[in-house]
Amino acid sequence: MTQFNETELTEAVIASFDNTPNPRAKFLLQELVKSLHDYVSKTGLTFEEWEYAIDFLTRTGQKCSDTRQEFILLSDVLGVSMLVDAVNHRDRDGATETTVLGPFYVGEHKVMPHGTDISPNNLSGEKMFVQSRVTDLDGKPLANVPVDVWHADDDGLYDSQKPNYDAVGASARARFITDGDGRFFFRTILPCSYPIPTDGPVGEMIMQTRRHPMRPAHVHFLVNARGFEPLITHVFMDGDKYLDSDVVFGVKDDLVAKVEPRNDTAMPDGTKANGRWHLMSYEFHLKPGGGMAPKPLGVKAGEPA
Repeated sequence: MTQFNETELTEAVIASFDNTPNPRAKFLLQELVKSLHDYVSKTGLTFEEWEYAIDFLTRTGQKCSDTRQEFILLSDVLGVSMLVDAVNHRDRDGATETTVLGPFYVGEHKVMPHGTDISPNNLSGEKMFVQSRVTDLDGKPLANVPVDVWHADDDGLYDSQKPNYDAVGASARARFITDGDGRFFFRTILPCSYPIPTDGPVGEMIMQTRRHPMRPAHVHFLVNARGFEPLITHVFMDGDKYLDSDVVFGVKDDLVAKVEPRNDTAMPDGTKANGRWHLMSYEFHLKPGGGMAPKPLGVKAGEPA
């Protein structure tokens, strides 16, 4: 008879999953048991600490709704989201680095002409012109490639976080199709750094552990070319003071773009400019392969993107 003590309990629980039909599910569950039991043993976890952990996870679930995903936020601030991304995108071979999709990608975006200002509706903030290009690993331009872009406004909010989103519609998001030289360009406002939501249990943990809740300014890109791996990434603004301490650990050196302040009276496409504006240039290099870009989670707020 098995003795369910500290020595034999872990092996008994692992063995209980031996008949799991799906080999991958069996492997994942048994490795999870090993890690969890090892954590409890190494830390000498007390009843009070385990009760607090259960309460924390319960409150995390209770904070989730159709417009909020607190568990994704927890995954992000613990670095798990970026670790999952990293182990699934090894051996980049010169391809642009990846980051997580985030919850503020709301699905297929409306195709807009190059040069469109995607920040209408009187969004505050200094204007920015983004010029970009999509190529393969040898630098060959990739034409007719859909590129979705989205970012937060000058208040640090995404359009889908706002209560009037359904009535007002999209802002600071769009889809562009690369031209024959793999290029696309658009106008918008300069993004700012912003805090993750701190009104839930994850924010409570961040504050209690004296971590700051800030994400550095960035623009999201999803590049989905036929015959290439989908690229989901951010481009960060050079000089942002939170680049070295992103609360969700999403910054990579290759994803930091120099954004130049300009005073020219016209932008690169000839659009007249009044006062200072900013120029961001970035080139995306895609890795050959297949697959589909992940579908959005259907949530709109409550977690960094």
